[in-house]
Order: sequence, then C-alpha cells, then structure tokens
Amino acid sequence: MQIYVDDIIFGATQDRLCEEFVTAMKGEFEMSMIGELSFFLGLQVKQTKDGIFLNQSKYCKEILKKFEMENCKEASTPMPSSCYMDADAAGKSIDQTKYRGLIGSLLYITASRSDIMFAVCLCARYQANHKESHFKDAKRIMKYLKGTSFVGLWYPSHSPIHLIGYSDSDFAGCKLDRKCTSGTCHLLGSSLISWHSKKQTCVALSTVEAEYIAVGSYCAQILWLKQQLADFGLQISKVPLMCDNISAINLTKNQIQHSRTKHIEIRHHFIRDHVQNGNCEVKFMDTKL
Repeated sequence: MQIYVDDIIFGATQDRLCEEFVTAMKGEFEMSMIGELSFFLGLQVKQTKDGIFLNQSKYCKEILKKFEMENCKEASTPMPSSCYMDADAAGKSIDQTKYRGLIGSLLYITASRSDIMFAVCLCARYQANHKESHFKDAKRIMKYLKGTSFVGLWYPSHSPIHLIGYSDSDFAGCKLDRKCTSGTCHLLGSSLISWHSKKQTCVALSTVEAEYIAVGSYCAQILWLKQQLADFGLQISKVPLMCDNISAINLTKNQIQHSRTKHIEIRHHFIRDHVQNGNCEVKFMDTKL
C-alpha cells in the first residue's frame, strides 16, 4: 500500500485480499474506489497479463508545452558525448526561476527514466549560479524526451527472482573540483528497481579508487534492497555486482590493508566484510558489453 496525501494505491496477490482491505477502509473512512490503477502522480500505469509498463509520456508532453518546446527538434541522446559542463563564469546569466523550474520537472521524470539521470543531475549542480550554456544543455534533454516520451519501465509477470547490480564511475569528471561521478543500478530478474547517479564526496586519486567508491555505494544500497525484499518473503543471499575495473575487484578480495588504501580505510573494511560474508560478489564485466 502506498499513501500520498489523500490518494491511496494498493495491491495483493489475491482479489479476496483487496476486497477485504477495501471493506475495512470504507468502514473507517469516507472514500471511493476509482478502480484498477492507470494513473498516479504523473505516472502512467499499463497493466496486462504479461506484466506492468510504467511511463510518464503525458507528463513529458506537459512540460514540453510549459517551456514552449512542443515543436522543438528531437535529439538522439540526452547530452553529447563531448559535453563537459563547467561554471562558465563569463557566460550570460538567465532567469533563475525558469531554469530551476525546468530542472525540477526533469528530476521528477527520472522516476521512470534512468537514461536521463546522469544528464539531469549534472545540470542540477548549477542551479545556484546558472548561465545560458547550462540552460542550453538542459533544453537538449527536453529535445531527447520529445522523441522518447514513450520510453518507460517494463516489469514482466514471469521474471526470475534474482538480484544483480551494475556500477561504474568516471574519473575527475567535474571541472570545478575534479570529483568523480558514480552510477549504479539494480535489477530484480529483468526488472530495474533502483538506480542513481551521484557525485562522489571525495577526490579520487586514481580510476581504481573512483570505481572502488562506486562499489561502496552499491554495497550500501544492496543491503537496503535485500532487507526490503526480505520483508516480502524474498530471501536473497549473495548478490553479484558487475564492475569493469579488475584492480577494484581485486581490492575487494584483499584482506591486507595497504598504505595506498589508508585514506579510504573505513570504506575498504565495509566492502571487504560484506564480500567475505557473502552478501555480495564483485565480478568483472566489460563496459563495451
């Protein structure tokens, strides 16, 4: 059951349980049933016998119209591969309200669009002092949404119950402080259930350290997900994590603390303990795959 102010959505494995819940709620509160869930807080829900599809195409069209971009050209990607945003101190300042409103709308769409998460979070870093160049990059995301508003999340009915995660990181990607950005995602079977893109809190001294910090973020998230699944009766033991840096993987298995990892000692112990206890297993996967 999920409650947001006076809107409630609920589900059960049997129709009888849903009927009992409705009877109990109507006995306590004045409420009405709308029926099978199809729309909730800007999220469209399509339920079929094969699975559930979530997307925000209606919301995408609304914000395109709001920012007068419903007739804009489409873009094939959320941001160009050669885009390296910085403070642009010499750039032209623009209206703060419009830029922040655009970023807020884009952040809401990331609820079902993991493909724009990195680009949106990158643009969000410049809300305090944004320039015309930043607004141009944010509009590029809108152009991408114009041509991909139909994209969403698919949750098939018959999917194997196993948890797997993927992590990656750039190196010194931020021009302002040279901090890296970590990215992780988790799938239950073939269903994407969790993802994030976040700038790391400390400056990494190497690509290995940057990847290792991303692995640490994965471990913390996986413990929370395992507990949530356990509450639903799904007991999952060792969870594989796919990483593309062999040195970072070897570091998770190394029981000896070296001087090279002294500055991340707590993180090193945290990851190593969970690998040894069988909560997760870090494996190699080539990024090109």
